[in-house]
Parts: sequence; C-alpha cells; structure tokens
Amino acid sequence: MYDPDELEQVLARLADPEIALHSARFFKTGRGEYGEGDKFLGIRVPQLRKLVPRCRRLSLKDVQNLLCASWHEKRLLAALILVDRFRRGTKAEQRKIFILYVQHLGIGINNWDIIDTTCPHIVGAWLYTGDRSVLYELAGSENLWQRRAAMLACFHFIRKNDFKDVLNIASLLLEDREDLIHKASGWMLREIGKKNQQIEEDFLRKYCRIMPRTMLRYAVERFAPELRKQYMDAKKQQRRKS
Repeated sequence: MYDPDELEQVLARLADPEIALHSARFFKTGRGEYGEGDKFLGIRVPQLRKLVPRCRRLSLKDVQNLLCASWHEKRLLAALILVDRFRRGTKAEQRKIFILYVQHLGIGINNWDIIDTTCPHIVGAWLYTGDRSVLYELAGSENLWQRRAAMLACFHFIRKNDFKDVLNIASLLLEDREDLIHKASGWMLREIGKKNQQIEEDFLRKYCRIMPRTMLRYAVERFAPELRKQYMDAKKQQRRKS
C-alpha cells in the first residue's frame, strides 16, 4: 500500500513525456480551448487503474490533495480512488465522498474523461435513491463541467431503466452553446434507446428539429440507416425554414 510520498515516486516513474504531449493536444489544452492550461504527466488510464487498489490506505485528505493537483492524471487517479471507496464504503462514507466529489466539480474534476469515467458511479449512484434537485442546479450552471456532470450522472439511472430525469435534463440543455454538452446529451439519449427505443423516439419526435445537430447525430447513431436519415432530414428541413 502506498503512502503519499511513495505514490508520488510511482507516478514519476510512470510519466512519459511523449504521451504527455499527445494528451495535451487530445484534451485541447491550448489557449481558448476547453482544457486550457491543463498539464499531463503522460500516464495511460489502465496504468492509473492498476494503482487504485494500492491507494486504499490514503486518507480522504490525501485523496483530496490529489484532486487539487495541477497534473491531470493525479486528478483522474483521485476520482478513480473515490469510485473505489464509494463502492466499498458505508452509507456515511458514501455521503462524504459524494459531497467531496460535487464540491470539486469544475475545479479538480474538470475534463470530460474524469467526469465520464467516475460521475455515474458516485453522483448517479448516490442520487438514485435520493433528492435529485442538485442535478438541475448543475444543469443550470455556467460551468461546462458541472453541466456535463448533470448529464453523465444520469447514466446510472439509465442502467436502472429510470429515464425521467435524463430526459428532463436533456431538454434543459437543448440550447447549450458547448459541443461537449451536445455530445453528452446525444450519447445519453442513445443509451436510453438501447433500453427502450420508443421512449427515445418520443423525445426525438418532439425535439429533433430544434436540438443541436451533434446531439441528434449522436442520438440516432444506432438507428437503422433509413430511420436515422428521417430524423436528420427533419433537422435539415427545419434549418432551411429558419
């Protein structure tokens, strides 16, 4: 089991400058891009996942320190550790982890990969039987990552055949200005369709003409070609009218 100093040494050994350069480009860290200023050590996700069981003796404060690190991989590792602890924890421990996670949304938890791989397993899992009003607060946030978290948390509900909130939040985000939100919303609609295509199509028939094209394209990705074309054509016709 690692203590904080040992973990620092392990991460330093795993760091790869070439991978770091690629990651910086992939996660759009340039000026004005969504990941502006983020820094990478160059450690792949499978390597980070292998470290999680060895981090179980770190205090919650140690994990929080990782979550506040300037290095992307440290923050991702911290979020993965929190998922592991949430799954193994008592209700009281899960509540603390949920609160810590939400407090860091948009701060340490500030890129799509961190949110997508961890948010459903903490925020979604905790809110499944609780008060979900926080999701609507996040969906209305000015912060891109908080809005994406509101959408991705619903992935847990979808797996349980619970679609009401994801449909509500998707409708709230129809006019969002960020492509990363359009992709997330379309993705979650597609996941609903895997469970119940009729429910997804009910939503699409109502909103396909006004939703962003990227959102619609992601939503209909698994449809038969002819059906997919019908929805995309409906969107095109609306654009011609406007």
